[in-house]
Amino acid sequence: MPFYHKLGKIPRKRHTIFKQEDGSLYQEHLMGTLGFSGPASLLYHIYRPTEVISTKFYKKVDWQEDPDGTLRMRHFRLSKMKPAKSAVLDRVPLLFNNDVALGFVVATETDDFWFRNSQGDEIIYVSEGEGVLESLFGDIPYNTGDYLVIPRGIHYRLTIEKGPCRFLVIETPSYVRTPNRYRNEHGQLMEHSPFCERDIRPPESLAARNDRGEFKIMIKRDNALHESILAHHPMDVVGWDGYYYPWAFNIDDFEPLTGSLHQPPPAHQTFAADGFVVCSFVPRLFDYHPEAIPAPYNHSNVMSDEILYYANDEFMSRKGIEYGSLTVHPIGYPHGPQPGKYEGSIGVKETKELAVMLDTFRPLKVAKSVLEFEDESYKRSWLDNQ
Repeated sequence: MPFYHKLGKIPRKRHTIFKQEDGSLYQEHLMGTLGFSGPASLLYHIYRPTEVISTKFYKKVDWQEDPDGTLRMRHFRLSKMKPAKSAVLDRVPLLFNNDVALGFVVATETDDFWFRNSQGDEIIYVSEGEGVLESLFGDIPYNTGDYLVIPRGIHYRLTIEKGPCRFLVIETPSYVRTPNRYRNEHGQLMEHSPFCERDIRPPESLAARNDRGEFKIMIKRDNALHESILAHHPMDVVGWDGYYYPWAFNIDDFEPLTGSLHQPPPAHQTFAADGFVVCSFVPRLFDYHPEAIPAPYNHSNVMSDEILYYANDEFMSRKGIEYGSLTVHPIGYPHGPQPGKYEGSIGVKETKELAVMLDTFRPLKVAKSVLEFEDESYKRSWLDNQ
């Protein structure tokens, strides 16, 4: 995790007596990764976190692949996706492989349950909307442009306060982290990093709920949802400390790295994981060499599928995209600017583009559920007469 953080009340020493007002013990709970050797936090509950009344299978999370596997560049207009209710149950599959899965949802209502992803970490990009990320670690208000990083095993809920909320959901079985080259040997983000700890927002308020009853948690495991009923309110934590918790980072706080000549995508990297990276393209000044061509050169990154989600309707090397567009440029084809964009960038001083990019190191599959939003003309848009 980014840094050590604590919230609420905790005892001076770990694994020692910590009593409630009625004399009973607070329930200590260690949560972390990689056995006992990865990032972890120690939480203190009013009730035992193991008090489960019942569990039942809810449904299979079925990601069906597009039967047409023809290799081609593709464009999906996600702005045409209709609003739905749940930020969890109504996620529409987009792209997937064994390393990462992308979904999208236009949510209008706050769920009446909490959600725990027990098979992967999540990065949720808030393309539009406002609310609060509620978790057992406390509350994080979110706004348009926020990345919400939620490590696996943490139950949470996204309240919808100003919606509908458009969420791009990135899920991975690996550990989401900041890139190694931004951090020193002690884990601190260094001076050349495009963001620092001041930009990262951990949970800021913690209000433990001392309520008995029946409370629903939806758990994702083995590509299925399981409904679990807890005997107490899931937000019963009075305090915690450590390195394992959800956090937020706004794309507007990413400070772009620029140069006299065109900077390649690693200059925009924001997150690292096993099998893919996430980059942020933000408004910035263009290259300042007198003979610079700001638009990207044609390139064959022969080990990467390139995915771009357009958070506004401007992009330096693309035409025909709009807010909410998602493009897929697969391994096997060169990537490059569309006709006129390369030459047209010469002399331009800045860009107002805003986009989230994924480069995956293994090919992605396109989900059948996103086909209704496809722009079939996109694959021919590199021809001069189109």
